[in-house]
Amino acid sequence: MKQKRPTAARETGRHAGADAGKRVTVARALSKLGYCSRTQAEKLVLEGRVSVGGRKITDLSHWVAVDKDRITVDGKPVLAEKKIYLMLNKPRGLVTTRHDPEGRPTVFDCLRDIDTSFLSPVGRLDKASEGLLLFTNDTVLAQRLLDPETHLGKVYHVQIAGQIGDDQLKQMVAGIEEGGETLHAARAVQLRGGDKNTWIEVELEEGRNRQIRRMLDALGFEVLRLLRVSIGTIALGDLPKGTSRSLTPEEIAYLRRRTGL
Repeated sequence: MKQKRPTAARETGRHAGADAGKRVTVARALSKLGYCSRTQAEKLVLEGRVSVGGRKITDLSHWVAVDKDRITVDGKPVLAEKKIYLMLNKPRGLVTTRHDPEGRPTVFDCLRDIDTSFLSPVGRLDKASEGLLLFTNDTVLAQRLLDPETHLGKVYHVQIAGQIGDDQLKQMVAGIEEGGETLHAARAVQLRGGDKNTWIEVELEEGRNRQIRRMLDALGFEVLRLLRVSIGTIALGDLPKGTSRSLTPEEIAYLRRRTGL
């Protein structure tokens, strides 16, 4: 019989006290320790490969104390991984996934000199987009960064074909109906323009799929380039395309403050 994942209400109720009491579901514990994603952890639990205190656990709703209980996978102790925080200047043409079923190059091709076993991208940039992409094995921080309630602005520089007017930029902020959704930009301004194309700066505080492209397509504009230049105060700067760097202690502390950690 297929076991149910703990309900959202139960997870949410425990979330506020998780950091203080360190009590979470066994799958989330594996994720918090940086061993694997929660989805992968749930599979390990259901396969009977996870033990807590020497007792095999197959119940996804089983709670553990991360800082006290001895958790093993296939008999080997699971220890907290050193937290890693990276930024990548993603080139155009790469997909934001670890393995692509179509065999296309992925963002992990840029991180071959780094042990990315438990490293995951925070959010996505579509294949045609480029710029700032964060990676971490800190699953708690990653989840908070992706939470719309965090209101962490992401800024994009977008080149479009043709010229765009102030009224259309204001419309992007006011909201555009597309695909059954109302899409908003927190801010949209023109940077520079010519006869054939225009560069605009767009800030988002929500992460809808292909949001900027969909808004501009609804307004009749073709996107020529889309580059993410910052997440909050974390700026891409002059990081060469296709290369990565570790976040500074100050940048990590900023992200933790902004996400309530």
